[in-house]
Amino acid sequence: MDKITLIIPCYNEQDTIPFMKKELDRVMGLFKDVSFEVILVDNCSEDNTLSMMKEMHEKDERFQYISFSRNFGKDSSMYAGLKASTGDYVTVMDADLQDPPELLLEMYEALKTGEYDCAAAYRKNRKGEPWLRSVLADQFYKFMSRISDADMVNGARDFRLMTRQMVDAVLQLEESQRFTKGIFSWVGFRTKWIPFENRERVAGKTKLPMKSAFSYAIRGIVAFSTVPLVVTSVIGIVFCIAAFIYTIYVLIKQTVMRDAVPGYPSLMCILLFGFGITLMALGIIGQYLAQMYLEIKQRPKYIIRDTSIR
Repeated sequence: MDKITLIIPCYNEQDTIPFMKKELDRVMGLFKDVSFEVILVDNCSEDNTLSMMKEMHEKDERFQYISFSRNFGKDSSMYAGLKASTGDYVTVMDADLQDPPELLLEMYEALKTGEYDCAAAYRKNRKGEPWLRSVLADQFYKFMSRISDADMVNGARDFRLMTRQMVDAVLQLEESQRFTKGIFSWVGFRTKWIPFENRERVAGKTKLPMKSAFSYAIRGIVAFSTVPLVVTSVIGIVFCIAAFIYTIYVLIKQTVMRDAVPGYPSLMCILLFGFGITLMALGIIGQYLAQMYLEIKQRPKYIIRDTSIR
């Protein structure tokens, strides 16, 4: 009998948990000769999320929980769930039901053919999302596909069903500053992409505001591409060449043509622009150094305060 592990990161999801539990019970009932393990990972919620998890565990032992000592982020929650999973197949999905649980049946059937190692879901559209967020997300996926080794599918979710072999491969990448979407793509394996219409949360509000989403995007770019460093180097070379040419021009004007070079305002503009490029380059280098600094400290990706898994 196959076993499927469902990993569900949660942060302040007391409003969505009742809907999620009802839907999961319905979907799990559609499977034949398959056992389930549901690992709920609480990211130090400030509401009744953890107590509701414990109540679910008491009533149904298929539901296990892990609770962190503080908020370590969704990527750490997914890593903790993957590490604790024991299923032959493992999936990650959100608690707000924006990831349609009914797709699990189609994902499972795809993997059982032996043709694929992973069945992943992606949104065909972003209906219901703010316009600016949708545009920025689309551009980010296109940008990442061009500059990184990770084949990022536009609209891809963390929601996917993976074989145990792929899960073990993901766990081999032990960086603490994790960009899981990129990791899923980087490890490779044969993936079947399943489209679905965008869904809004069943309850509550999004836990990823624009500021956090922007920081997450920067982390992904730094983690999976060195192109920004290459671009910075090229810009630096171009400016050096331009400065050399301008210096030759000034010397010729002064010595040969005996003509002073006017243009103090334009010179200041060039200087200010050059300083701006320099600071931008230092900022890009600083992002990479910061990632290295955080990795070198080798702090744990999460700390467990309470768990039902023994």
